[in-house]
Amino acid sequence: MRIAFLSTFYPFRGGIAQFNADLYEEFGRNHDVKAFTFTRQYPAFLFPGTTQYVTPEDKAKQVDSEAVLDTVNPFSWRPAARRIAAWKPDLVIMKYWMSYLAPSLGTVARRLRKKGIPVITVLDNVIPHEPKFFDKPFSRWFLRQNSGCVAMSEAVLRDMLSLTPDKPHILQPHPLYDHFGARISRTEAQQALGLDPRRRTLLFFGLIRDYKGLDLLIDALPLLGPSYQLVIAGESYGSFDKYAAQIAASGCADRIKVFNRYIDDEEVPRFFSAADVCVLPYKSATQSGITAIALHFEVPVIATPVGGLAESIEKPGTGLMTDGISAEAVADAVRRFYAAGPDAFATRIRTVRETCTWPAFAEALLRFAQHDI
Repeated sequence: MRIAFLSTFYPFRGGIAQFNADLYEEFGRNHDVKAFTFTRQYPAFLFPGTTQYVTPEDKAKQVDSEAVLDTVNPFSWRPAARRIAAWKPDLVIMKYWMSYLAPSLGTVARRLRKKGIPVITVLDNVIPHEPKFFDKPFSRWFLRQNSGCVAMSEAVLRDMLSLTPDKPHILQPHPLYDHFGARISRTEAQQALGLDPRRRTLLFFGLIRDYKGLDLLIDALPLLGPSYQLVIAGESYGSFDKYAAQIAASGCADRIKVFNRYIDDEEVPRFFSAADVCVLPYKSATQSGITAIALHFEVPVIATPVGGLAESIEKPGTGLMTDGISAEAVADAVRRFYAAGPDAFATRIRTVRETCTWPAFAEALLRFAQHDI
């Protein structure tokens, strides 16, 4: 099968680019696949991070892609569809995570389907965590341009069906990220990060945004006592000043290590190998790619009961859910986790590692494309 994959690829960086690179690689094992990407992904003023692009320090997986689509420039949208169609694919795959992309990707999808080429989109989000008035109409229009959709959590599937109830779809869990390599020793990892090996280690990992609830985790640390330490690793989208002030006022600043920057792939094993548990104190969510990293490194997860997090944590038994969305609830879940012991989750995590794989995801998507749309 000839598969065209339009989304964000190298030289763009981030979790979605990582997902695309891994899925592209899996498709390439048995099919002819070509990556198409953006000439411009976002205008600079809309991007809150340091850079959209891989830097010399990053160790991102490189994918040979053809840049065809400027999301800002409507005059590029039809030519992008023509360029993809000229490659004569049997199937086009897209990725959708924010309504800003709806006009450009939707136009391309619509033009391709008019040429008889099916389009399937893998959905990260349908209704964003920080919603705006135009999100639902934009997403509804985009979804209608697709032949079918793949949701990776029940929360995303519900959002999709609320906008397009008759759209062909499948629910397929997020594969575990396995391109980061193996764990390193806990001692080596903690020494590299400057941690106290006598303390229990909590990890907050990933982009820092308001909806991810870092403030709740910082407030939980004083409730847990001096035997706990917290590692915060990830780039802040927006100012980190309020968190810095919160840390300073917590009385726990000496037990909080902050790495406020983009964490490149080569560094990731260090953070997860140093941690006992990864904490996702989110105030809203659909699914989280962070769980796919944590479980690869066999690190249990504590998360709040929002979106689809329970599907990937509580249901398979790979961690614990808090009883609410508050610092007190987070602290209580941490205590319950250590009372059970990190090893209590090991067997179930290994079972998930064996089933949530890239071959399984790719096979399910292509079976859906061939039989259900």
